[in-house]
Amino acid sequence: MANRVLVGLSGGVDSTVTAILLQKEGYEVEGVYMKLHDKEGYHEANFARAKRVADYLGIRIHFLDLGEDFKREVYDYFVESYKEGLTPNPCVMCNRTIKFGKLVDFADEIGADLVSTGHYVKCDGNFIYMARDKSKDQSYFLCEIKKEVLPRLIFPLGEWLKEDVKAFAADIPVLQDIAVQKESSEICFVENDYTEILEKHMDIDLEGETVDTEGNVVGNHKGYMHYTIGKRRGFFVNGAHDPHYVIGIKPEANQIVVGTREKLEETAFEVKQINLFEPLNNFHCDVKVRYRTTAIPAAVKIEGDRGSVRLERPVFGLAKGQIAAFYDGERLLGGGVIC
Repeated sequence: MANRVLVGLSGGVDSTVTAILLQKEGYEVEGVYMKLHDKEGYHEANFARAKRVADYLGIRIHFLDLGEDFKREVYDYFVESYKEGLTPNPCVMCNRTIKFGKLVDFADEIGADLVSTGHYVKCDGNFIYMARDKSKDQSYFLCEIKKEVLPRLIFPLGEWLKEDVKAFAADIPVLQDIAVQKESSEICFVENDYTEILEKHMDIDLEGETVDTEGNVVGNHKGYMHYTIGKRRGFFVNGAHDPHYVIGIKPEANQIVVGTREKLEETAFEVKQINLFEPLNNFHCDVKVRYRTTAIPAAVKIEGDRGSVRLERPVFGLAKGQIAAFYDGERLLGGGVIC
């Protein structure tokens, strides 16, 4: 069997337990720490923890600076998407281009057969599957990775519950000071809110008009980049009695379009940048349009790199730029970008 595994070590519990489990299974493990951005103090502390784990396991650890690739493929995409009034998903793009793109390339450079991370997913070499722990499942974020890398991937935590991972980590001496750390669910290069990144590149506080679906000016807002589809607060609507939500963004005019909740309801949409793990054209599946949502049965029709999706029941707050992931039960079929 393929025996040499390159493990992405972040210095956290999940990646550390991943490396330990693979070593226990008899794999020859090497670690790699990926530097993705220049947030002050972030990488020094994390790499020190990752190196301590590597020393504890007696494995080699590499330091891989992917800062330029990350800026081009993820950071710039994040900023430009918001400029265009879209709602990007940087984690999906990072997984495609960096963690299961550049990291696989690096595995080739050092002669590693397999690549592993602490993601909560399963993989059989042909498809990605939902993790056993549905509350931690990260398959949605892997819907855009390239099919050809699937045979190289192994995810030990796919069969584990998070609570069992924490219990296991509590008995590992090198993890004593990190097993109790609060997990971060934020974008890795954002401290508090995405607007902190945008304000470094443009003036995000240019007051603009709030309009209704007919284009009538009904109020004002503090700058279109402060809003995403479905947002309910932070703008003014003259004489509104019912709650209003953002249902559209017009970046070229610095306008947001608002309406009542029923205006957010969508049953059909288009997708682009289609990525599928098997050849499909017209098919039925379950579709997730955001990470923390329930998949909805749908009919999907693919034509080239674009597709149309018709849902069996409506979703609210469909955002252009977000990701639609296609599932057959727990099996991930692929996905596309909502357009």
